Parts: sequence; structure tokens; C-alpha cells
Amino acid sequence: MSNNTKQWGAIIVMIALFAMIAFVTNLCSPMAVIVKNQFGASNFLAQIGNYGNFGAYLVMGIPSGMLIKKYGYKKTALMALVVGIIGILVQWASGAMGFAVYLVGALISGACMCMLNTVVNPMLNLLGGGGNRGNQLIQTGGVFNSAAAVAVYIIMGALIGDAAKAHIADATPALMIALAIFVIAFIVIFFTKIEEPEQTSDSESQMELVAGACRYRHFLLGVLAIALYGAVEVGPPTYILQYLTAAPDAVTPGLGLDAGYCGTLGAVYFLMMLVGRFLGGVIGGKISTKLMISSVSAAAVVLLGIGIFLPNDITVSVPGVDWVALSLVWGEIPVGIFLFLLVGLCASVMWGGIFNLATEGLGKYTAIASGIFMAAVCGFAISVAAQGWVADLTNNYLLSFFVPLVAAAYILFYALIGSKPAQK
Repeated sequence: MSNNTKQWGAIIVMIALFAMIAFVTNLCSPMAVIVKNQFGASNFLAQIGNYGNFGAYLVMGIPSGMLIKKYGYKKTALMALVVGIIGILVQWASGAMGFAVYLVGALISGACMCMLNTVVNPMLNLLGGGGNRGNQLIQTGGVFNSAAAVAVYIIMGALIGDAAKAHIADATPALMIALAIFVIAFIVIFFTKIEEPEQTSDSESQMELVAGACRYRHFLLGVLAIALYGAVEVGPPTYILQYLTAAPDAVTPGLGLDAGYCGTLGAVYFLMMLVGRFLGGVIGGKISTKLMISSVSAAAVVLLGIGIFLPNDITVSVPGVDWVALSLVWGEIPVGIFLFLLVGLCASVMWGGIFNLATEGLGKYTAIASGIFMAAVCGFAISVAAQGWVADLTNNYLLSFFVPLVAAAYILFYALIGSKPAQK
């Protein structure tokens, strides 16, 4: 088998893992409906799956990089898949064993997702040779990542049916699909030849590796950029729903629109991300990562800035997507909210581009740097909480969108200035 064929085999495997990450991660949100009904959890506790998933990144980020350094990318991926199989089985068993068991399963699954992310992102970048080509492969992986996320909502929407009667047993087909994907991926990766990139000598301790990666200014600024990126990706769809459905006379007033229609707008946001990642995968090899990220972050700043101040009486007809009936649901929303939905196009390529810029030139420190990078994903939870805090403080949902605006402005700074590696 030629080296080129082996490389393409490895690329296909990494992209498949990218999709798997989205499938399992996005199970948490629809599972919250089941958790709330079966265990009588509050709205806050119903999201325990998301807390456990993203919290595991903080715990497993750096250890994942250390595992890659010691065992290589392939063995780390195989270990992650075993952890994922255990996590899915524990979540499935929680239907009969209780709420605490579900939390344990979410933490185990989150650890798996962190380990896989730590493997997939640097491997696609390295297989592409870094630079524009590396960014293009990451964006292509993002297309399949978004497609898998959409597939989860379609499957879970069909399985849950009546939310008031939903139980974990109803989600068994989706959990078994995830389990089957893990098993198949384990077999495929086990028999796939993956050329391992450069690793450091055993004379360097793990803490020396961490210190070595942290000597790169553009990497540290990139870690902050990915932590803030969570505000741009997660904040808009979360608080668009809050604003549109909140009653006009609530403490933090909203527009009081139909919750069924507003819920479908989240799907529109993720479809925007899917389109954006597809376009990023097509043109990623032709334009520089710096130009791509600076362009989309600048566009996000403009969209958010205009959307915050546009009056609500200027409306536009926007379709939502009913994934259960596979049909469009039309409604009138303020033009400003439509501009917030368009931010999904901008956010779509930021993750891969920031990673590409932050790890450029790190060489032997790439593995441990990837682990540090993954630990920063806990910023997703912090940024969403920060936007909620601003909304509560000001009693104004629209003003809370300054949080993703500031995050997008920093990403613009990083793309233009902060990502430039210091001269050695």
C-alpha cells in the first residue's frame, strides 16, 4: 500500500471520529428532556449531561495530551473508544439505576470526547501538512461533525415523542447507534496504519512539555481565543430561544412567541454552521487561515452589533425546521434576531481555524498543546453562564449579546495580531 493511500485512510478515519464526537456530545441536550421527566430534575439539573461532558474537558485535557506523548495518537484513540463504550453503557443503565449513574455516564463520555478531540484536531492538521491544507482538512471534518449533530436531533426528536412521558429507555436506539459506532471505529482504527508524527524524547518530563508549549505566545493567546469562542457558537442559539419565548411582562422580558416555532430556530443556526463548514472545507486550501478567521470574526462583530440595536418592529419571515415532521415552520421574527442566526455561518469555521493558528510551528509540543487546548473548552460553559449573568443584571436579553460580540472582537484581534508566532 502506498504512503498516499495510507495517508488518505488515516484522514478518513479522523474525519469519521470528528462526526462521532458530535453525535455523542449532542445527545446531551435532547437527553435533558428525558432526564427532567424521568428523574424529576429541575431545568438546571436536567442539563447535567452537558455539565459533565464539558467539565470532563477541564479534567482530561492535559492528561489526554500526555497520553498521546506516551502512547501515540492511534493507541490514545483506541483507549478513548473503550472509554466511550463504557460511558454509553453506563448512561443506558442509568434508566434503571438512577440519576447519579447518569451523571457518571456523562462524565465518562465527556472524557472520551476530550480524548478524541485531542487526537483528531492535531492529526488532521498534521496530515494536511499544517497551514491552509491543514485548516481545510479540519473544516472538512467539521462538515461531518455538523451533519452528525443534525442527525442526533432528528433521531432523538423521533424517539422522544411526548416529552411528558419520555424515559431513557426511549433513547435506547440512539444509544445503541452510538455504541455500534464506537465498536466499528475501534475495529477500523485497530487495523488502520497511522503514521505517528514526531514525539519528544523520554528525557523530557510532562511538566517540561507543558512549559515548552506555554513559551509560545501565539499558542497561549489561541487558548484564550478558543475559550471565548464558546460564547460565539453556543451563546446565540441559547439566548435567542430565551428572548423569543420569555413573556413580555417577565423580569427579563422577551417577545412571548410560540415556543414550538422558536425551538426550531436552533436547528436553523446549526444548519448555518453546516453550510459554513462546507464552504470552509471547499475554500480552506485556497485562502489563508488568518484571512478566513479575521473575515468571519469581523462579520460576527458587525452582525451582533447591528442586531443588538435594531428595533423589534422591523421583522422578517424565517423558516424553522421541524425535525420530527421533516418540514419547514414559518414565523415572523425581528431582523436583529435573524442577524444573530447568521452568526452561525461565522462561528462555523472558527474552531478549526483557531486551532490551526495556535498550533502552527509547535513541532514536538503539538500533542501536549492539543491537550491544553481541549482543557480550554470548559470556557464554553463559563461563557454561556456569563451571558446569562449579563441578562439577569440588566434585565435585557439583547444587551447580553455583548458577551459574544466581545468574544468575536478578541478572535478578530487574535487572527490579525495575536496569532503571529514570535521570531525565534
